[in-house]
Amino acid sequence: MKKSVKIAVVATGLFLAGNVVNAQQKLGHINSSDLLQSMPEMKVADASFQTFAKAKQTAIEQMDAERQKKIASYQEKAKTRSEANKDALDKELNTLGADIQDMEKRITDSQEKSQEELTAKRTEIYQPIFKKAEAAVKTVAKEKGYSYVFDISQPGVVYFDGGDDLLASVKTKLGISASSAAPKK
Repeated sequence: MKKSVKIAVVATGLFLAGNVVNAQQKLGHINSSDLLQSMPEMKVADASFQTFAKAKQTAIEQMDAERQKKIASYQEKAKTRSEANKDALDKELNTLGADIQDMEKRITDSQEKSQEELTAKRTEIYQPIFKKAEAAVKTVAKEKGYSYVFDISQPGVVYFDGGDDLLASVKTKLGISASSAAPKK
């Protein structure tokens, strides 16, 4: 009797151990930074964003150049101020001073607005690419039976050893060939 109880306990233990082993979940990892940089859409998005940002910067620089001219004009006129032209020149200097202050406010407002527009443009351009990459990772993970996929390019993964690298599979899913991969940094 004792022997059959021992056998039953051992069999139950083996059965439960087998279930625990089977219940282990597959873990995988990917470097999303490498994935995104290898996507052709990212190169197009980067170029588009840089063009947009440069246009905003150029507009602000033009406004500042105009402001600098007015400051130089103000300084030159202030040097020629004398008792004889004091009244007329003071009115002119006050007008120029007000114009300069107005331009400084417009430049500050333009910088703030440009920053908001850059943020909106960044979201508009890059969000579809991020979603496409995320969808491909999810699809590959489901196809290959992974429960978890960690992004090793992000802080928070303190250590990883092993697991399966899904980068090549996701690139294949996105139609990115190995030869078009971004160079390693």
